[in-house]
Amino acid sequence: MKIICLGLNYRQHCIETGWQFPVEPVVFLKPDSALLKNNKPFFLPDFLENIHYEAEVVVKISKLGKSIAAKYASRYYNEVTVGIDITARSLQNRQIKAGLPWDLAKGFDGSAPIGTFIPLSEAGNIDNLDFSLKINGKTVQESNTSDLIFSVDTVIEYVSKFYTLKTGDIIFTGTPSGVGKLNKNDNLVAYLGNKPVLDFVIK
Repeated sequence: MKIICLGLNYRQHCIETGWQFPVEPVVFLKPDSALLKNNKPFFLPDFLENIHYEAEVVVKISKLGKSIAAKYASRYYNEVTVGIDITARSLQNRQIKAGLPWDLAKGFDGSAPIGTFIPLSEAGNIDNLDFSLKINGKTVQESNTSDLIFSVDTVIEYVSKFYTLKTGDIIFTGTPSGVGKLNKNDNLVAYLGNKPVLDFVIK
Protein backbone atom coordinates (compact mmCIF):
# COMPACT_ATOMS: atom_id res chain seq x y z
CA MET A 1 0.00 0.00 0.00
CA LYS A 2 1.02 3.58 -0.63
CA ILE A 3 0.91 6.54 1.74
CA ILE A 4 0.43 9.54 -0.52
CA CYS A 5 0.83 12.95 1.12
CA LEU A 6 0.10 16.52 0.14
CA GLY A 7 2.23 19.46 1.17
CA LEU A 8 1.19 23.13 1.30
CA ASN A 9 -2.46 22.34 0.62
CA TYR A 10 -4.15 24.65 3.14
CA ARG A 11 -4.31 28.37 2.53
CA GLN A 12 -3.73 29.32 6.16
CA HIS A 13 -0.75 26.95 6.45
CA CYS A 14 0.89 28.51 3.38
CA ILE A 15 0.37 31.95 4.92
CA GLU A 16 1.73 30.70 8.26
CA THR A 17 4.92 29.33 6.68
CA GLY A 18 5.46 32.14 4.18
CA TRP A 19 5.07 29.92 1.10
CA GLN A 20 3.19 31.02 -1.99
CA PHE A 21 0.10 29.01 -2.86
CA PRO A 22 1.20 26.14 -5.15
CA VAL A 23 -0.09 26.08 -8.72
CA GLU A 24 -0.32 22.29 -8.71
CA PRO A 25 -0.47 19.73 -5.88
CA VAL A 26 2.77 19.16 -3.95
CA VAL A 27 3.00 15.38 -3.57
CA PHE A 28 5.36 13.14 -1.63
CA LEU A 29 5.24 9.55 -0.36
CA LYS A 30 5.86 7.84 2.94
CA PRO A 31 6.83 4.15 3.09
CA ASP A 32 4.43 1.68 4.69
CA SER A 33 6.82 1.40 7.66
CA ALA A 34 5.81 4.96 8.56
CA LEU A 35 2.27 3.85 9.36
CA LEU A 36 1.40 3.83 13.08
CA LYS A 37 -2.00 2.32 13.91
CA ASN A 38 -4.17 1.35 16.87
CA ASN A 39 -3.19 4.37 18.98
CA LYS A 40 0.31 3.00 19.54
CA PRO A 41 2.80 5.46 21.03
CA PHE A 42 5.26 7.34 18.86
CA PHE A 43 8.88 7.22 20.03
CA LEU A 44 10.90 10.35 19.29
CA PRO A 45 13.97 9.28 17.25
CA ASP A 46 17.19 10.05 19.11
CA PHE A 47 18.94 10.89 15.83
CA LEU A 48 16.47 13.62 14.82
CA GLU A 49 15.55 16.94 16.40
CA ASN A 50 12.71 19.46 16.25
CA ILE A 51 9.97 16.92 15.49
CA HIS A 52 6.67 18.56 14.49
CA TYR A 53 3.04 17.44 14.30
CA GLU A 54 0.80 18.12 11.28
CA ALA A 55 -2.82 16.96 11.63
CA GLU A 56 -4.50 16.00 8.35
CA VAL A 57 -7.72 14.57 7.00
CA VAL A 58 -6.96 11.15 5.48
CA VAL A 59 -8.99 9.20 2.93
CA LYS A 60 -8.67 5.51 2.09
CA ILE A 61 -8.87 4.31 -1.51
CA SER A 62 -11.59 1.67 -1.88
CA LYS A 63 -10.95 0.32 -5.39
CA LEU A 64 -8.36 0.18 -8.15
CA GLY A 65 -8.11 3.25 -10.35
CA LYS A 66 -5.86 5.02 -12.83
CA SER A 67 -6.24 8.44 -14.49
CA ILE A 68 -9.42 9.15 -12.54
CA ALA A 69 -11.35 12.28 -13.52
CA ALA A 70 -12.20 14.53 -10.57
CA LYS A 71 -15.94 14.19 -11.27
CA TYR A 72 -15.65 10.43 -10.68
CA ALA A 73 -13.11 10.53 -7.83
CA SER A 74 -15.73 10.19 -5.07
CA ARG A 75 -16.41 6.65 -6.31
CA TYR A 76 -12.90 5.62 -5.21
CA TYR A 77 -13.10 6.35 -1.47
CA ASN A 78 -15.78 6.02 1.19
CA GLU A 79 -13.92 6.26 4.52
CA VAL A 80 -12.13 9.11 6.23
CA THR A 81 -10.11 9.77 9.39
CA VAL A 82 -7.43 12.08 10.77
CA GLY A 83 -3.74 11.27 10.76
CA ILE A 84 -0.57 13.05 11.82
CA ASP A 85 2.21 13.78 9.34
CA ILE A 86 5.12 13.77 11.80
CA THR A 87 7.98 15.80 10.37
CA ALA A 88 11.64 16.25 11.29
CA ARG A 89 11.51 20.01 10.72
CA SER A 90 15.19 20.88 11.07
CA LEU A 91 16.13 18.15 8.62
CA GLN A 92 13.38 19.20 6.23
CA ASN A 93 14.56 22.81 6.32
CA ARG A 94 18.10 21.71 5.49
CA GLN A 95 16.81 19.59 2.63
CA ILE A 96 14.72 22.45 1.26
CA LYS A 97 17.64 24.86 1.47
CA ALA A 98 19.83 22.41 -0.44
CA GLY A 99 17.13 21.72 -3.03
CA LEU A 100 16.85 18.09 -1.94
CA PRO A 101 13.77 15.83 -1.53
CA TRP A 102 11.92 15.70 1.80
CA ASP A 103 11.83 11.90 2.02
CA LEU A 104 13.98 11.37 5.12
CA ALA A 105 12.33 14.22 7.02
CA LYS A 106 8.85 12.85 6.34
CA GLY A 107 9.16 9.10 5.94
CA PHE A 108 10.97 7.73 8.98
CA ASP A 109 9.46 4.86 10.96
CA GLY A 110 6.20 5.69 12.73
CA SER A 111 5.87 9.12 11.13
CA ALA A 112 2.28 8.51 9.97
CA PRO A 113 0.01 7.83 12.96
CA ILE A 114 -3.50 7.22 11.69
CA GLY A 115 -6.88 7.19 13.37
CA THR A 116 -9.92 4.96 13.07
CA PHE A 117 -11.62 5.27 9.71
CA ILE A 118 -15.29 6.15 9.68
CA PRO A 119 -17.73 6.02 6.74
CA LEU A 120 -18.13 9.23 4.79
CA SER A 121 -21.86 8.66 5.05
CA GLU A 122 -21.41 9.29 8.78
CA ALA A 123 -18.68 11.95 8.60
CA GLY A 124 -20.37 14.24 6.07
CA ASN A 125 -19.35 16.20 2.99
CA ILE A 126 -15.64 15.67 2.23
CA ASP A 127 -15.42 19.34 1.13
CA ASN A 128 -16.83 20.64 4.41
CA LEU A 129 -15.35 18.55 7.23
CA ASP A 130 -14.30 20.08 10.54
CA PHE A 131 -11.24 18.52 12.14
CA SER A 132 -8.91 19.41 14.98
CA LEU A 133 -5.99 18.31 17.12
CA LYS A 134 -5.60 18.69 20.85
CA ILE A 135 -2.30 18.22 22.68
CA ASN A 136 -2.57 17.74 26.43
CA GLY A 137 -6.15 19.02 26.27
CA LYS A 138 -5.32 22.23 24.36
CA THR A 139 -6.53 22.75 20.79
CA VAL A 140 -3.48 23.42 18.61
CA GLN A 141 -4.95 22.89 15.14
CA GLU A 142 -8.51 23.42 13.97
CA SER A 143 -9.78 23.79 10.42
CA ASN A 144 -12.23 22.69 7.76
CA THR A 145 -11.55 20.99 4.43
CA SER A 146 -13.16 23.98 2.70
CA ASP A 147 -9.77 25.71 3.19
CA LEU A 148 -8.01 23.14 0.97
CA ILE A 149 -6.27 24.66 -2.03
CA PHE A 150 -6.76 21.42 -3.98
CA SER A 151 -9.86 19.43 -3.03
CA VAL A 152 -9.69 15.71 -2.32
CA ASP A 153 -11.24 14.90 -5.70
CA THR A 154 -8.78 17.19 -7.49
CA VAL A 155 -5.89 15.54 -5.67
CA ILE A 156 -7.10 12.09 -6.69
CA GLU A 157 -7.36 13.19 -10.32
CA TYR A 158 -3.81 14.57 -10.18
CA VAL A 159 -2.02 11.74 -8.38
CA SER A 160 -3.81 8.99 -10.32
CA LYS A 161 -2.12 10.25 -13.48
CA PHE A 162 1.22 9.25 -11.97
CA TYR A 163 0.33 6.35 -9.65
CA THR A 164 -2.22 3.59 -10.06
CA LEU A 165 -4.33 3.84 -6.92
CA LYS A 166 -4.96 0.51 -5.23
CA THR A 167 -7.44 -0.62 -2.62
CA GLY A 168 -6.05 0.29 0.80
CA ASP A 169 -3.85 3.17 -0.34
CA ILE A 170 -4.28 6.24 1.85
CA ILE A 171 -4.00 9.94 1.08
CA PHE A 172 -2.94 12.53 3.68
CA THR A 173 -4.55 15.67 2.27
CA GLY A 174 -2.45 18.40 3.89
CA THR A 175 -2.26 20.26 7.19
CA PRO A 176 -3.74 23.60 8.27
CA SER A 177 -2.04 26.29 10.33
CA GLY A 178 -0.90 25.64 13.89
CA VAL A 179 1.87 23.09 13.39
CA GLY A 180 4.41 22.85 16.19
CA LYS A 181 6.94 20.81 18.13
CA LEU A 182 6.29 17.48 19.83
CA ASN A 183 7.66 16.70 23.27
CA LYS A 184 7.92 13.56 25.36
CA ASN A 185 4.72 12.66 27.23
CA ASP A 186 2.52 14.76 24.95
CA ASN A 187 -0.94 13.26 24.48
CA LEU A 188 -2.38 13.87 21.01
CA VAL A 189 -6.11 13.50 20.37
CA ALA A 190 -7.40 14.16 16.85
CA TYR A 191 -11.05 14.82 16.06
CA LEU A 192 -13.19 14.55 12.96
CA GLY A 193 -16.01 16.91 13.78
CA ASN A 194 -16.68 16.18 17.45
CA LYS A 195 -15.65 12.53 17.19
CA PRO A 196 -12.21 11.53 18.54
CA VAL A 197 -10.58 9.19 16.00
CA LEU A 198 -6.95 9.14 17.18
CA ASP A 199 -5.47 9.22 20.69
CA PHE A 200 -1.80 8.45 21.35
CA VAL A 201 1.21 9.58 23.35
CA ILE A 202 4.75 10.65 22.58
CA LYS A 203 7.51 8.63 24.23
